[in-house]
Amino acid sequence: MPSTKPAAHRGDEIPPEAWLEAYPPPLVEIAVRLRAIVRRTLPDAIERVRPGWGILGYDLPAGRRSVFFAWIWPQAQPRHTHVHLGFVHGVLMDDPDGRLEGAGVTRNARWVTVRPGEPIDEPRLVELLREAEGHALLPAPVRRALLRDRGAIQP
Repeated sequence: MPSTKPAAHRGDEIPPEAWLEAYPPPLVEIAVRLRAIVRRTLPDAIERVRPGWGILGYDLPAGRRSVFFAWIWPQAQPRHTHVHLGFVHGVLMDDPDGRLEGAGVTRNARWVTVRPGEPIDEPRLVELLREAEGHALLPAPVRRALLRDRGAIQP
């Protein structure tokens, strides 16, 4: 019989709260705030730890499947202590204020970085999440054409 538990809490998966315990408190605080913004903005998003990638991933239900569209990635290294809120198809997103990072690093993904002590611009993150949702739910051929137009994939 299939599990009736939400995908984020199947028995073989790590609960996000347990996964975050490995990080320093300032990064946990940021990640918890970002998680809350994602949940308030897109309550149907499926949250699950992806230990192999070291991220907390978000998928959107899309008919009988789901589509990966965003992630939270705490990084606790001596020179890089921050949390990313990333978007799988970020290259397609509108970024008039130039706050999305990743150009020149990845073809397609983009992210916002939050460092301890920095304010979190929730209204802007809500806009970005809704836009990421729209791009993720586009029919695949439409999204591929847009990605080709942006040079994110080869023709």
